[in-house]
Amino acid sequence: WTLFLTAGPVGKGVMIVLLAASVRSWAAIGETWLAHRRLARAVRAARRGDGVAAVLTPLIAAGRRAWGRGDDVADETRRAACEDAMTRGARDLVLAAERGLADLAVIAATSPFVGLFGTVWGIMASFGSLGAAQDTSIAAVAPGIAEALAATAWGLAAAIPASVGFNRLGAAFARLTVEFDGWIGETVEAGEDGGS
Repeated sequence: WTLFLTAGPVGKGVMIVLLAASVRSWAAIGETWLAHRRLARAVRAARRGDGVAAVLTPLIAAGRRAWGRGDDVADETRRAACEDAMTRGARDLVLAAERGLADLAVIAATSPFVGLFGTVWGIMASFGSLGAAQDTSIAAVAPGIAEALAATAWGLAAAIPASVGFNRLGAAFARLTVEFDGWIGETVEAGEDGGS
């Protein structure tokens, strides 16, 4: 906290930007994780036969509409149309749920550079003050170096959780897409067997 208070305007600006990035990163991780969990639970429950959650009913409706439009075509064509309609709906659900991943990617990619900018600025300010003060002691450069290193730390503190969150949640959504595909295939097959 003392480093923030003693930092110059550029250093404070860098730290504020990185703090905002860190807060947004944690919020995006939480929002995206909750959205994933809701969809994953719905798909797993449906695959177990525990009923279809409300979030999945539009997919069932889209599949039924696609099936009904093909009364004069072969069952295999109707099946493909039904699966395509449900898959498009599932992709829309997944895309909406994983929208926080874009923020995480941006934060993970840019925060280290914002921190590096703060580091370079702090070091330049330190050496500038060293030359102006005509003092070559460590006490003359220590505050600026500390501010510079704090900017690096703040950049990493924002980037590391964003990077981990992006990678972990991205992998979780990839697995969820596979589960969706399995559920869609099972649902269409059950619909064919049931004569829907």
